[in-house]
Amino acid sequence: MRSYRDLFRTPEFTPLLLAATAQTLARTTSGLALATLVHRQTGSPLLTALSMFGPSLAHVLGATLLMSAADRLPPRAATAGTALVFAAATALLALPGLPVPAVFAVLALQGLVASVGGGVGWGLLNEILPKDGYLLGRSVFNMMHGLTQITGYATGGLLLAVLPPRPALLLAAALYGTAALVARLGLTRRPPRATGRPSVRATRRANARLWASPARRHTYLGLWIPNGLIVGCESLYVSHAPDSAGVLFACAAAGMLAGDVTVGRLIPPHRRRRLTTPLLLLLATPYLPLVLHPPLAVTAVLVTVASVGFGASLVQQERLTALTPPELSGHALGLHSSGMLTMQGVSAALAGGLAQLTSPATAMTTLAAASAAVTLLLAATRPAPAARGASSPA
Repeated sequence: MRSYRDLFRTPEFTPLLLAATAQTLARTTSGLALATLVHRQTGSPLLTALSMFGPSLAHVLGATLLMSAADRLPPRAATAGTALVFAAATALLALPGLPVPAVFAVLALQGLVASVGGGVGWGLLNEILPKDGYLLGRSVFNMMHGLTQITGYATGGLLLAVLPPRPALLLAAALYGTAALVARLGLTRRPPRATGRPSVRATRRANARLWASPARRHTYLGLWIPNGLIVGCESLYVSHAPDSAGVLFACAAAGMLAGDVTVGRLIPPHRRRRLTTPLLLLLATPYLPLVLHPPLAVTAVLVTVASVGFGASLVQQERLTALTPPELSGHALGLHSSGMLTMQGVSAALAGGLAQLTSPATAMTTLAAASAAVTLLLAATRPAPAARGASSPA
């Protein structure tokens, strides 16, 4: 599968993409509205930041306790049900007088549900597409995710300029309900990919099985750490350039879009397998000069070029699916997604702490240097091909 036309001709791909897009739009709109509401109620920068990034930290609990459900639930019912849970939770957040502790309890629940929902969705995408189509399909999801994030934040900003936060939260709840309807009507009924009941024991057993393979373990670390540290850099855009952060976020999205198109569509498979390390180094090195406080135009170019390196994750995800047996595909991809989001939340907190002690520019350069160092270490310790092949069926 080498063209977008072939991709969109694949049954169920379009409904799954539309459902995911509606959820991303709802998540960005509700995140901005909730952060605004929490800031107005508490005046706390920490609580405001956690209201946006806090749910990603709950993914680590889902990955360690609940992820076995990703392959043991019927995909259509689980996809629609996840969206309905988010719709109800977001409507609950819009209730007047909801205490702040209750807000964070709801956010924790959303994080747990999202961790399983991510595994269900990515496993279903892997099931819908032929073996050679996953990377191209994932690149389209990544591109749509970036574009929808920009749209969602812009829409949320416009709504909050004319409305209180609670109506914006109700609109997000309606978008989640729309995603559930699209999933229910557009996807076909499929049996679970694995047998047995979801449980904490099954989750831990599958995690141990996935982590026992040196090749998969190495791939997970490459997916989580270098990218997560650079997302920590992105979390400082507002502090680094308060009046121009939107420009930097837009440039980062444009660079990511270019990287996904290039890796997913233009580079042949036999060449892109060798691009993981160069792309991850490209992701980090343009941030190193920021400690010199270059002009905004130069910073914008550096951010754009750096974000092309996010295309490395497509190559790594393709490798992960090749190393994983079909009955664990949803669990494996869900573990990747949960670990990635958890690392992003940790990196954002780390970046904020470093910036508090030094400066945003110094913190971004430090995290970028750490990302490059981890990339080089992973490149030097990559398991031999024979070890990967031997461990892949584990």
